[in-house]
Amino acid sequence: MSTSKYAECIRLCIECAQACEHCSDACLSEPNPSKMADCIRTDRDCAQICWDAAVFLSRGSQFSSEICHVCADICKACARECAKHKMNHCQECADCCRRCADACDEMASVAA
Repeated sequence: MSTSKYAECIRLCIECAQACEHCSDACLSEPNPSKMADCIRTDRDCAQICWDAAVFLSRGSQFSSEICHVCADICKACARECAKHKMNHCQECADCCRRCADACDEMASVAA
């Protein structure tokens, strides 16, 4: 499959990674960041797998399907965690994670 067919998933992975990076940083600036520890950890994991998925998809890796499957699972977990918090950065991150999870689920079934 041509990497051009991966373009939308790559875009959503990058968007999600950026949202997770922003959310984790914003959580650290909250009045009591220790209460946000699970959110911060999940954001960091999600950002990393999204960056990785974008790279694997960009180079048309034979492992794109597997990476997208893992990425979707982690994005869903991050969306659940962020949705627990009322801050805008968490709610926006949760929305981004859901979109990325949907795209990665779809890509996992057709990639590579």
